[in-house]
Amino acid sequence: MNRFICNQGKFRHGIMRSKTIVLIVLLALLAIPCVHAEDALEWYTKGQNAVLAGNYADALTYYNNALELDKNYAAAMAGKAAALNALGDYTGAMSLSDKALLFKASEPTALNARAFSLFKLGRYEESVTAYDKLFLVQTNRVDAYCNQGYAYLLLNRSEAAIKSYERCTAFEPLNIESWNRKGLAYMNLGRYNDALTAFDQATSITIKNATVWNNKGLAYMQLGKPQDALECFKKALGIDPNFADALKNRESATGKLQIVNISGTITPKVTISRIGTFYTTATPVPVPTEIMTAAPGQTLVTPTIIPVETTPVKKTTYSPVSPVTALGAVIVIGGLVSVLNREKK
Repeated sequence: MNRFICNQGKFRHGIMRSKTIVLIVLLALLAIPCVHAEDALEWYTKGQNAVLAGNYADALTYYNNALELDKNYAAAMAGKAAALNALGDYTGAMSLSDKALLFKASEPTALNARAFSLFKLGRYEESVTAYDKLFLVQTNRVDAYCNQGYAYLLLNRSEAAIKSYERCTAFEPLNIESWNRKGLAYMNLGRYNDALTAFDQATSITIKNATVWNNKGLAYMQLGKPQDALECFKKALGIDPNFADALKNRESATGKLQIVNISGTITPKVTISRIGTFYTTATPVPVPTEIMTAAPGQTLVTPTIIPVETTPVKKTTYSPVSPVTALGAVIVIGGLVSVLNREKK
């Protein structure tokens, strides 16, 4: 009996030991994926999600983890380059994107990251060329069209800038800055009506952008419309009262408006007549200049001529003979004729 109890105890102990081992194994299996089971693709995906959320520092960590598992992972290099651009490390971004393109020449994120880093480094000619290479692979990258348009604008290649901005605004019609810069490109070409159309698009999206109102005012100035320009400058200053350019432009528009009013207005002068008052514009009467000659041996002294202020010529109009006056004249004449006839008799 004691032997049976002993064997039973050993059996129970064995079962408990087996359960413990199984539990330990299960816990180990559950813990391993949290630390070691993630592969390069999973780290890369985490990096992409972090970029979308704007967490660029975290994205760098995730991309580095992916590259530790796969040193030739071109997509992870490209993603890291884009994150570096977002953090302002443009030199590092360009270097890493070049490295990614060695492994995969058609990697779109690397092409875009390289073009953008060149733009931010002020290498605009190289940037527009890099964007053209991107468009051979990816044709619907709206930020790339917008950035290329800006690079062309800074290169003073306004026609090319307009074409890039047309693609940019086609994909993203609510991009205020692109409409504004498209308007500036038209201004550079002297196409002020087209510039106004672009600025109108921007102000239809929002009326709270002082820069757009200022640029719109400049377009009106070029078209010889200082009143419309002045309204735009006032709107710009209503948004930003300290906007230095708008303050200067408002003064200029006000001055031009005054010049237009002075040169385009003739003040009528009043002439009184017996019939009534009417308005005429007096024509200045030229003052004759006396030609003087000096006698032999004498020096000619030219007198100082004091300008004579001319006055309007008064027009005098006589009213016609009234009927009463005419009737009285007839009676008087008739009486004289009667007297003469009596004297003859």
